[in-house]
Amino acid sequence: MSLRVRLAGPADFVAVARLTVAAYEADGQLKGETGYAEVLADVATRAEHGDVLVVVDQATAAVLGSVTFVLPGTRYAELSGPGEAEFRMLAVDPAAQGRGVGAALVDECVARAAKGGCSAVVICVRDGFAASAQRLYQRRGFVRVPAKDWSPLAGVHLLALRLDLTG
Repeated sequence: MSLRVRLAGPADFVAVARLTVAAYEADGQLKGETGYAEVLADVATRAEHGDVLVVVDQATAAVLGSVTFVLPGTRYAELSGPGEAEFRMLAVDPAAQGRGVGAALVDECVARAAKGGCSAVVICVRDGFAASAQRLYQRRGFVRVPAKDWSPLAGVHLLALRLDLTG
């Protein structure tokens, strides 16, 4: 399967919304949550405040995954400080998991950050969820930064990870 990463356009937004919510539901991250599925599905607003990237299967043109790449001070930035890029809401269609889609999205975010002169990329993952995602990030060189861990809501603990781009 040949994958291509590109900027999402309005024609992709429905597919991105569907697969993002499906991926978070499949991982159990929406159980007991109120309102976060709507945030995930609001791709148009994400695209106004960051770069929504998609991975497409070049043979079928199907959207297989997406991520939102942001810079500090923008609406969806949670952890990034000066000189750091951040990505959020990385999701791979459950039917496409294990095919390199997530890795392609992470690699594109890192490449964009480096090209933009950023010194690091930061992300957060929900504690107790997405073990496969955490392994992917660790293989790419991301390390835990416990000082940046945070909780947006009671019972939701987010673990911070950082990839240094200066070394």
